[in-house]
Amino acid sequence: MGSDPIYGGSLKEKDMRKKVVSVIGGHSCTAEVEIEAQNLGKELAKVVDILACGGLSGVMEAVCSGFKAGNGLTIGFIPTYNKADANKFVDISIPTGLGLARNVLVVKSADLVIALPGRAGTLSEIAYCIQFTIPVISFNSWDIPGVIKTKTIEETIAKAKEILKGGI
Repeated sequence: MGSDPIYGGSLKEKDMRKKVVSVIGGHSCTAEVEIEAQNLGKELAKVVDILACGGLSGVMEAVCSGFKAGNGLTIGFIPTYNKADANKFVDISIPTGLGLARNVLVVKSADLVIALPGRAGTLSEIAYCIQFTIPVISFNSWDIPGVIKTKTIEETIAKAKEILKGGI
């Protein structure tokens, strides 16, 4: 194969990039959603190598906690310029200094986005997914046209596997 001027190396190498799933949701959440996010993270670690998120508290911290328990690598796109603002389960803290505009980075870094309950920030990330045609699974979250609704972790993981293998 020839060389790829954008990615470098062989054309085959670019197809071997690791899959990234971004998980979005509220910076504060109920105890029930926190447990769901942790369990989702544990199950996602069996499916993908890298989890991206906004890197702060609530759903973001809970899903990172679960993903780390499954030995996965976590990336947090922090809205401030301070790496230390990331939750303790973020392996790679990327301080953007962009405030809420960092939401586009959370979405665009992903092959798939999974939304848990959240408010306007989560909705903006879902809107970016729809705008950029990035598949988004709404796990007991927003029910709007363009999202794939799921109600259980098992259903969410099954749908994620299907999407990541090119099924949707």
